[in-house]
Amino acid sequence: MVVSTELLKKKVIQESERLGIDKIGFTSADSFIELKEQLRNQQKNNYASGFEKGTNEERTEPKVLLKEAKSIISIALAYPSRIKKPPKSTKEDRRGIFCRASWGVDYHVVLQEKLEALMTFIKKQEPDVRYEIMVDTGELVDGAVAERAGIGFTGKNTLLITEEFGSFVYLGEILISIPFAPDKPLALNCGSCRKCIDVCPTGAIVEGGQLNSQQCLAFRTQTKHFLPDEFKEVLGTRIYGCDTCQAVCPYNKGIDFHNHPEFEPDPEVAKPKLKPMLNASNREFREKFGHVAGFWRGKNPLQRNAIIGLAHYKDKTAIDDLIEVIENDVRPAIRGTAAWALGKIGTEKSYIAIEQALKKEENEEARIEMENGLAFKNKEDVRRT
Repeated sequence: MVVSTELLKKKVIQESERLGIDKIGFTSADSFIELKEQLRNQQKNNYASGFEKGTNEERTEPKVLLKEAKSIISIALAYPSRIKKPPKSTKEDRRGIFCRASWGVDYHVVLQEKLEALMTFIKKQEPDVRYEIMVDTGELVDGAVAERAGIGFTGKNTLLITEEFGSFVYLGEILISIPFAPDKPLALNCGSCRKCIDVCPTGAIVEGGQLNSQQCLAFRTQTKHFLPDEFKEVLGTRIYGCDTCQAVCPYNKGIDFHNHPEFEPDPEVAKPKLKPMLNASNREFREKFGHVAGFWRGKNPLQRNAIIGLAHYKDKTAIDDLIEVIENDVRPAIRGTAAWALGKIGTEKSYIAIEQALKKEENEEARIEMENGLAFKNKEDVRRT
């Protein structure tokens, strides 16, 4: 080697600071034995989201991904928890909300650039180094890597929590052939606190620090098809993601870092007006939301969630927009959700529009949603008698 690994590690840490990386840690490329068992239990209980990449072996055996791997470098970038000048939601222009992790430029892009820049520096010291960069979409579990590298600890809400920045951090790592000395994990935990468990809207956080992704609203906001009623009722104004378990975490109290201009939220994107989202074209949607992490599943789930948000507000000013959707949109899930929303808003005009749409609707799932929308009228009629 050109320099000793001890000296190189110091240089890498210095370079990470120069690059604006908020935290860096090093760990071995040994197997994640406990994690493998957790993944097995997750799958056994049907808690997985289906978005996970790779097999259990690939996710827990770093050397399966890079046979020369000796270490893993973990990094964290802090992101804001507050919008400096948040726009207000009014009766005429109701707004939804993207979760904090989807404010600003897509973190995958920013972390990838940081890690590539760090590797450019390392390669100047060690030209023959072998490595693999991963940011969230790779096989390794970012939180598990970061925890073992001393970046933070895993909370009961399954999020990585740091001392300095709470859980408001993005994570990425480099699987690398250099045998860096590993850092020590933090001796911190949640103690007896269970606030995140108690306030989760759907009970998705399971005792023992497991997440049932199938019940998690953050996952449900990313699905593309019909949303079951149990989730529509509690989704509220969420357009993408859910921050409830982070908002109540004591480690996040008073935390709000604005270290990276790329992550600064555009208020009109982070808290968008809902009605304009209903009939925006693909091009318009991409121009407004294409740069944020929450766009990775396209406009379908975001539009569906915007419709549910209008229903949450019982926004009568949106009735004509929703009627246009059920009459003209080619997507059954969007038509059906719009009909459900019209029923939830609950005016005579809404119910007439649903009845007319039901007469010509051929998609069975959309028909069910339309009938569910009409069911609100029946409940109201019963209440009045």
